[in-house]
Amino acid sequence: MCIAAWIWQAHPVYPFLLLFNRDEFHDRPTKPADWWGEGAVKILGGRDVVGGGTWLGCTKEGKLAFLTNVLEPEVDPIARTRGDLPVRFLQGKKSPLDYAKEVAKEAKEYNGFNLILADLCKREMVYVSNRPKGRPAAIQIVPPGLHVLTNATLDSPWQKAIRLGTSFKELLLIDDDKDMLAKNLVEKLMTDRSKADIDMLPNTGCDIDYELNLSAIFVEIKTKQGIYGTRSTAVLSMKENGVVSFYEKFIEAGIWKEHTLEYCIE
Repeated sequence: MCIAAWIWQAHPVYPFLLLFNRDEFHDRPTKPADWWGEGAVKILGGRDVVGGGTWLGCTKEGKLAFLTNVLEPEVDPIARTRGDLPVRFLQGKKSPLDYAKEVAKEAKEYNGFNLILADLCKREMVYVSNRPKGRPAAIQIVPPGLHVLTNATLDSPWQKAIRLGTSFKELLLIDDDKDMLAKNLVEKLMTDRSKADIDMLPNTGCDIDYELNLSAIFVEIKTKQGIYGTRSTAVLSMKENGVVSFYEKFIEAGIWKEHTLEYCIE
């Protein structure tokens, strides 16, 4: 399902700082973050081997995209792959807003998604979603500040979103003018397994036990299909000098690993 929290144009050291937990079946073939892609523009991000797309990626040209699914009881098994949405933007030449408008025209062809598109050089960020069902796709300019995206619309007050946003804000206030160490952010904010109170769960139409298990920031559920839950955490940051750092902690063959990749926006 995934959860993301980020600070945008509101920090003295980081114009952009993102925390992202990716939730998926642990046995779904996945490649950890690295450089990949055809053509001149290369993408830095993880890759879903099944669908071929990504949930989070960026480029040396300053583009950034990430997405979360929308939690709903039924999905269309023949819908287009949502992981292609970030890839097309990252490899294309359209601005965040122009691409969001393009996506909005074909939004009904996908299962529920929330998509964030950004040009870090131009300081532009746009949110687009094809939910709620039956309504035109929503497009919104993302203002400066702290934002949280779960499996509902941007900044929806789900308990896990409130908890992560509050903890993130408190940590930012403590270390306002300092470098934020990626490992510390992950351990302090993204490993929280506490669940919401049942009476505070969103009404998504899904099974109540499933919703409860998904209400933690760090998810781990044993299912008949295998373990489902948080299988990678990323901390992606950009400093004022254009240096981008992509830290990833991920599980591979049952073992947690980590690495950091850095580059400078060209």
